[in-house]
Amino acid sequence: MDIEKSSSSSFEDLTNADDTNDIRGTHAHVNESETSEADSAAVQSSSNSEDNAKQQEDDIDDEMECDILGNKQLIKRIIKKAPANAKRPNRGDLVTITYTGKLEDGTVVEKEERFQCHVGDFEVVQGLDMVLPMMHVGEVAQVSIDQRFGYGTIGLKTENPPETVIPPNANLIYELELVDVQYEDFADLKSFDVLRKYGARKKERANYFYKRVEYNNAIHLYRRALDYLDNRDGDPDAEFGKEDLELSNSDLQSLLEDRLIVYNNLAMAQIKIGAYDAALQSVEHVLRCQPNNPKALYRKGRVLEGKNDTQGAIKLLQKVATLEPDNRSVQSDLARLFIKARRDEHNEKEMYQKMLGQAKKMEQKTNVRQKAPLVDNSKLKLIGFLMGTILIGVAGVAIYRYKY
Repeated sequence: MDIEKSSSSSFEDLTNADDTNDIRGTHAHVNESETSEADSAAVQSSSNSEDNAKQQEDDIDDEMECDILGNKQLIKRIIKKAPANAKRPNRGDLVTITYTGKLEDGTVVEKEERFQCHVGDFEVVQGLDMVLPMMHVGEVAQVSIDQRFGYGTIGLKTENPPETVIPPNANLIYELELVDVQYEDFADLKSFDVLRKYGARKKERANYFYKRVEYNNAIHLYRRALDYLDNRDGDPDAEFGKEDLELSNSDLQSLLEDRLIVYNNLAMAQIKIGAYDAALQSVEHVLRCQPNNPKALYRKGRVLEGKNDTQGAIKLLQKVATLEPDNRSVQSDLARLFIKARRDEHNEKEMYQKMLGQAKKMEQKTNVRQKAPLVDNSKLKLIGFLMGTILIGVAGVAIYRYKY
């Protein structure tokens, strides 16, 4: 009912009523007024209900949208809620996900169906890896990712042919579905194929980060690869370490070769961040099994150079040059180290000469100080002699005058 129209009609009826109908008109006025007030209250109640419903929708939207870092750089918005009591993944769990990544203009740049990865191992873009532990199985979410947690200032390019897939500094929007979560224990890893597959996958992802100059991520994934390639740490005489897992000699040899490659790559990444002690341990794992491994010897030489042992580095690179006489990179590094060694030797000689020069100056100063008291003593003796002579002369004159 229209409130203004109802009030106007009631008012007109009252003014046109006969005197004999005053009481009836009065009752009519009261009834109409009560109806008008009731209608107004109903409209107000309806308005309040709409406001409350809108507020509830806003509250639901707030619950479904989460600014994870509080700076708008990583935002998760639930598109489809998970069923009740659905599982949530933890770090290290194997998850199955389906996702589509787009640029802000809607261009699809990534798409995977039922892709499997381990949470926390950077096997997907970092923003998605951070969001996965916040999701439940069956949930679908939209994830807005700032370039910092995407492909950064480098972007993403294909190698063959070289083509820019994701431009530098691009913000990304993903639709992500968590399909399944699986906790893996030893029983799930009792297979040579599984161990080697996971080890190879971690290694390839580590190589990807190494090429992007993201060395800390590369180091993390090289270590994760070693988790699957057994825990003997390069000691061929140690037991395998995976209980109840029977492997053939060829399987053991394959895992060993993969493991030594990973240790070599790990050492190089550690050298890049100046972690020379850790890099030395990594190459030693390789050299215990393969004492003449050229890459391990070369990287050990790089480690010794980083630790200012130039002569030790030269000896190792000379050995590498013998093993690989056509390796120009090694020859170039050797020439550079020889120049550095000569410069260090020259600087060392200059330092010793300065030290000797300072020692001689200090010795001369000491001698001067030791001679100085002798000069002073001779002066005192001369003054004493002169004073004595003068006193004797004065005494002689006095005696002469007294007698005569």
